[in-house]
Amino acid sequence: YIESKDGYCGGRPIITGTKFPVRSVVAYVLHQGLTPEELVREFAHIELYHVYDALSYYYDHKDEIDRDIEENTEERLSRGFESKT
Repeated sequence: YIESKDGYCGGRPIITGTKFPVRSVVAYVLHQGLTPEELVREFAHIELYHVYDALSYYYDHKDEIDRDIEENTEERLSRGFESKT
């Protein structure tokens, strides 16, 4: 239920049939402390099995996803500090 496609969502692993990245599941559940059930309630287009598949994928590809999280965080921070003039 996890896929990566060149030219789609930057080639990053996502939940199949969505644009929901594995890194987001990891961030919400492991870093912010949401339960899988809470995450599914917040994002109605994903199912509980998607969350567990994404977490399983994370543990099988931890270095890759941790790097993706770090790169995404750095990118978001740099955009936040750009001048708005």
